[in-house]
Amino acid sequence: MARRKRTSVVLERAVRRAASINSINQNLDLGNGLTLPTFSILIETMRTKENAYNSALSSLDKLYREMLETEDELGDMTEHMLMAVGARYGKSSVEYGMAGGVPKNQRRKGLRGELPTPSIEQPSFVVSVEGNNGNKTVATS
Repeated sequence: MARRKRTSVVLERAVRRAASINSINQNLDLGNGLTLPTFSILIETMRTKENAYNSALSSLDKLYREMLETEDELGDMTEHMLMAVGARYGKSSVEYGMAGGVPKNQRRKGLRGELPTPSIEQPSFVVSVEGNNGNKTVATS
């Protein structure tokens, strides 16, 4: 998704104001540096910066798309490299493991969705609760 380009409400208002003031006098000087030519220069400066910003966003979007395409290409080649090592040396070879694959003879045996059997027994818990009548109840899990 392309980044949203910027439009300045302040710039649009300033352009309308400059057009209105221009109808009074093209060289209007209101004192303290408030002149129509200075105002027009600042408007053009803002327009130039806004255009540069929006162009930079477009360039950034293009660079981002190119980066994602290269990333996809790299992911495919990474997978193909491992597959080629497996084809040349075998999927049970040391070389396949060195390339980042899990050698076939080291993979877990089991059905999909099956939890691996724990190698260490899980501790069981014993709970003892004393009831109102003084009898104890013992539960284990």
